[in-house]
Amino acid sequence: MECFNEPDSALVLEKNDSPRGYKMTMFVAPKNANVEMWEGARTGLDAAKEIFGADEAVDANLFRYRIVDMAGRYENVYFDYPTPSLFLPIEIAKKLHNKPVLSSVTRVFNNLTGKANNSNLSHRSAKTSSFSFTGSSTFTSIPDPDAMNAPKGLSPLIQEQRVIKSEAEIKLMRQSGEISGKAFIETMKFTNPARLEHQVYAKFDFECRMRGSQMMAYVPVVAGGSNALTMHYVNNDQPLKDGDLILMDAGGEYHNYASDITRTWPVNGKFTQAQKDLYEVVLNANKECIKLCTEEHGLSLNQIHDVSMRLTKEGLAKLGIKPLPNDVDRRLYPHHVGHYLGMDVHDTGDISRSRVLKEGMVITIEPGLYIPRDPAYPEKYQGIGIRIEDNVVIGKTVPHVLSVTAPKEVVDIEYCCNN
Repeated sequence: MECFNEPDSALVLEKNDSPRGYKMTMFVAPKNANVEMWEGARTGLDAAKEIFGADEAVDANLFRYRIVDMAGRYENVYFDYPTPSLFLPIEIAKKLHNKPVLSSVTRVFNNLTGKANNSNLSHRSAKTSSFSFTGSSTFTSIPDPDAMNAPKGLSPLIQEQRVIKSEAEIKLMRQSGEISGKAFIETMKFTNPARLEHQVYAKFDFECRMRGSQMMAYVPVVAGGSNALTMHYVNNDQPLKDGDLILMDAGGEYHNYASDITRTWPVNGKFTQAQKDLYEVVLNANKECIKLCTEEHGLSLNQIHDVSMRLTKEGLAKLGIKPLPNDVDRRLYPHHVGHYLGMDVHDTGDISRSRVLKEGMVITIEPGLYIPRDPAYPEKYQGIGIRIEDNVVIGKTVPHVLSVTAPKEVVDIEYCCNN
């Protein structure tokens, strides 16, 4: 919420009758010259108030005591526990729960709710999507969400605030997209059959950082040839081959805001006719779907996905390609056309893609086409994987493409590849 990146810190907001409407307390590590000599500067208590606008800044070591009083004063307390998922393995979730701040919160709410540890392996509440892991002496269980004074899920409230971006956020995301787009240009120039996938990755990472990105927003996909048939190919360790395409799904992060762009281009700088034919099918779907990214159209991501599927099928038909039954959404185009984007790559993950898009939302549009090595499909198309992904701000009547600096027209890509 505050873009405060120091470990073992906490932010507590307490609703009150002040003009601001709440009291903001930050728990942070205090200044310590000896520790900072080894580990680097800390923000400290005074700067936490000055820079982040906290009403009160408190030594994080006191959190375990202060939170008892804070939590006990309110009927409704909102807090999210890190829960295991595809992106957060259970081992990492356990380690997070044993961090000083989280373990303190867990103990406090267990005391308030009168919940004792039990021997169940795990429990998930559909009400709060919270997990508890017990049967381990080093891992404190999460309170029963149905118990009195149990914390309620904070994430749904935060995601509602995050799904519509402010002008300041869009400005940062525009810069993030521009940085990554220019990095794509330089990476296309760098690509040739003598390169390895990880060298292309390194070039993109370097170009993003030199333009201001602090890090990659996620582990990139750098897939040469048929490696592009694997949606989340992240080995990035194979040599590129003359005559193949390379698909790169990558983006830098700029002041905590992600870009998420995919481009596909020829390793040797020139599309074959078969590659170009398939590429134009995906490009047409990409461009037509972007046109729909306005509040005026009144569509959801799911509805735009349906359009992208229809356009893909029509494009394949024009090429004389007859997919096997259900093969388009099962193998040829098995992923969704897009997702919400922001501080996380897959931002506001609990917001339904069936929600009608509103001005200020930021989404990706990323149709793809992946032709398996299957005799049901013309041999000249087999093993080709293409995805074209842009980052788009939903406008009132006109969409705004944040990734516009990354070339995607065939003529522009070939020009870049050949300098």
